[in-house]
Amino acid sequence: MTAGPHHEPEAARRRVEDSADDTIVGGGLILPGGKVDAEALRKLAETTGEETDDDAELRRVTFTLQRDLQKRLDRYLADRIGFMSRNQLQKVIAEGGVLVNDRIPKSSTVLRKGDVVEVVVPPPPARNIQPEDIPLDVMYEDDFLIVLNKSPDIIVHPARSHLKGTMLSALAFHFQKRASGALSKVGADFARPGVVHRLDRHTSGCIVFAKQDETHWKLGHQFEHRRVDKRYLAVVHGRVEPPVDVIDLPIGPHPSREKGYREKYVVRHDELGKPAVTICRVREYYDLTGAAIGKDRASGSSAAAPGWRPASRDPHHPPARASESGLFSLVELELKTGRTHQIRVHLSHSGHPIVGDDMYGGNGVGRNRAGPAGLEVLACPNGEPPPEFDPIICRQSLHACVLGFTHPISEKPMVFTAPVRGDIAELIRELRRASGPRLERPDAPGATVDLARAIPDA
Repeated sequence: MTAGPHHEPEAARRRVEDSADDTIVGGGLILPGGKVDAEALRKLAETTGEETDDDAELRRVTFTLQRDLQKRLDRYLADRIGFMSRNQLQKVIAEGGVLVNDRIPKSSTVLRKGDVVEVVVPPPPARNIQPEDIPLDVMYEDDFLIVLNKSPDIIVHPARSHLKGTMLSALAFHFQKRASGALSKVGADFARPGVVHRLDRHTSGCIVFAKQDETHWKLGHQFEHRRVDKRYLAVVHGRVEPPVDVIDLPIGPHPSREKGYREKYVVRHDELGKPAVTICRVREYYDLTGAAIGKDRASGSSAAAPGWRPASRDPHHPPARASESGLFSLVELELKTGRTHQIRVHLSHSGHPIVGDDMYGGNGVGRNRAGPAGLEVLACPNGEPPPEFDPIICRQSLHACVLGFTHPISEKPMVFTAPVRGDIAELIRELRRASGPRLERPDAPGATVDLARAIPDA
C-alpha cells in the first residue's frame, strides 16, 4: 500500500503546502487548503463503477507531517476528510484503510513530525438521492414513518461505489409517485435521510424509516437504548443444542487486513472485542439423513436416505463441517446488542453457520441436475452456485422477521411481522418435506415469532 510515482499519472498529481503542517499528494483529489475534494471523489466513483484495486490506487492520498502536531490520527483525518465523521474514519482505520509509516495504526495513534499517513478514501455518498422505480413491500405507512419488508440483494443507502439501486432511491420514487411525504432530514449530509437502522445487503425483512425529524430522533433513541424488539429467523447447518442458548461473546474486526478478510468480524477477547449478546432459540429441527433421533445419531449412524446427499468435495471451497451431516435447524434470534454481523459471527463461531453465508462458512442448498434426486449442500463463492446445480438458496438465509417498537408520536405499541418469502421460504418448505416424520419442534421458552404468520407459504 506504499504510495509512489508509478501509482498515479504525473499530470494528475498535486502537492499542497498547508501552513507548513504537512505535504499532501492526492492525485487531483485535494482542495486548496489541504482538504480532500468530495466532489472529485464522487465523479471518480461514478466513472469507475464497482470498487477495484485500481480504483483504490486512484483514491489514495498521502500526508507527510512537516511538524509535530501532537494530534490523534482520527482527529487529524477528520480535519482533512470533512465529509466523514470520526466514527466513520475510525471504522476505516480499523478495517486497514490507513497506514502510518507503512504500519497499521490505531485511531488513537498520535502523529509526529515526519510521519507518513496513507489513506484510501472511501467515495462520499451522492449529495442527492436519485428516485428509481424499484418495487417496495410496504407493511405500514403514516405521516411519520414507513415500515417495509426488505428484499434481499438491495442495500439500504448509498455506500462506497453503490450509489444507485438502494432502498433510499426506491423510497424517493415512492414518495414522488405513490404516496405523500418524504424522509426525515436527519442523516442527509451523509446520504442517509430517514435511516434509523440498517440490515445487511442480503438480509431480508422488517425495516423502519422516519419521515419526520422528530420521529427520527425518538425512534433512534428507542434503538439506542434497546427498547426495540427485534427477532430474526435463520436456517443454519447442524443440530443446534441446547434448544435455548445465550451467546455472550465479544465481537471485533478480523485481525487480517488482507483483501477478503478486512470486511469480516470475529469473536475477539482483547481490547478490540466489543460486548455482543444473542439469544438463540431453536424452532424446528430438520433431519435429512434417515437416522433415528437420539441413540442412533449419538452412535454416529448416518444412513443415507432419499432427500439428502452430502456435499461434493471442492478443495477450494470445502463445505462447512456441520453442513456434511444432513442436519439443519431453524432458529429464532433475539439481539441484546447490535454489533456488525453479530448474528452471523455468533452462529458461525458456535459451529452452526447460516445456510448460504459464504463469508462465514455457510454453504448453499440445491439440487444436482446430474445426480440422484434430493437436496445437497453446495459451495456458492460470492453467491454463485456451480453450473451443474439448480440452487434453492445461495445467499445468507437470514430474515428480520419481527420488529416491535413504540410509535414515536402516538406512543402506541406497534409490532410488525414480515413474512418469509422467496428462496428462504422454499428452503424451509423443502427441509420440512425431506425431514418428514423426523421434523421436530422443540419447546423454546421466550420465543415469540408466530411461524404460521412468518412462513405462510412453507
